[in-house]
Amino acid sequence: MGDKVGIASGWVGVVAGQPTVGQRAERSRSTSLRDIEAFTEITGDRNPLHYDRELAESTVFGKLIVQGGVTSGILNALVAEDLPGPGTVFLGCEWKFVKAVGVDETITGVVEVLTVRDDKPICTLKTQVLNGAGEVCLDGTATTFTVPLER
Repeated sequence: MGDKVGIASGWVGVVAGQPTVGQRAERSRSTSLRDIEAFTEITGDRNPLHYDRELAESTVFGKLIVQGGVTSGILNALVAEDLPGPGTVFLGCEWKFVKAVGVDETITGVVEVLTVRDDKPICTLKTQVLNGAGEVCLDGTATTFTVPLER
C-alpha cells in the first residue's frame, strides 16, 4: 500500500489516520453493580468496598465504589474506538486515582493528544476520568501504539 496523502509513513494503514496534537475525544457511561460483578469475574477482586454497602458507606469513601479497573476501563474503549482509534493499545500509562467512583455514577473519559510520532504510530495522551459533577477521578498520561489494520 502506498503512502496516503497527509499521513506520515509511520501511520500508513491506520484506520483513523494520524491524530494531531491537541485533538480530543470523550465518552461517557454510567457505572452499575453489574460492572463490579463482571470485573470480579475477570479478576477475582472481591474487596468489601465493592460489595458491602454498609461497610463502604462507613469508610472514607462514604459509598459503595467500583474497582479502579472499571474506572480506567472507559479509557480502553476511548482509545480503541475514538482516539487514536481502532487498532490502538496501551504501551504504558501513569495514572493517579484521585477520587473514588461509586455505583450508579456517570463517568466521562477524556483524552487529549500531547505528542504524535511521525515515524511510528505512537502517541502520548493526557488522560482523565471525570464524575458527573466534573470532578477528576483519574488523572494522568498514557502512551499508545496503533496497529495498522487496513490492508
